[in-house]
Amino acid sequence: MPYSYKYPRPALTVDALVFSSEGKVLLIQRKNPPFQGLWALPGGFVDMDETPEQAVVRELKEETGLTGISFKQFHTYGALDRDPRHRTISIVFVGKIIKSIDYKPLGSDDATAAEWFNLDQLPELAFDHHQIILDATAR
Repeated sequence: MPYSYKYPRPALTVDALVFSSEGKVLLIQRKNPPFQGLWALPGGFVDMDETPEQAVVRELKEETGLTGISFKQFHTYGALDRDPRHRTISIVFVGKIIKSIDYKPLGSDDATAAEWFNLDQLPELAFDHHQIILDATAR
């Protein structure tokens, strides 16, 4: 992988893993490559002037319109090939709600759609997001 600076460094992203007590998970449909059109966890790059905790709240609001969900850091994912664009490390945060009907997501920003999916009926997912969901539900 070519780098344009003396010391290579990875990009840092956050992913919001939001579960409902009904056994659903919140996903967005990606508007842009890579994995355009596939479903994924809401998330994105951490800006230089924010913490990962601020970034996950911002990304959730930008991509789904949802606010008021508390998050707890779950796990950091850093497989070398998890993002085909470049080296990316993601901090995953988990949020839990009671009823998905109380949170009506609307795809916006770089998401063409946002929907609740039953955990036993997931669509094809981008990146390593299927593994992330499996890891979280195993706990």
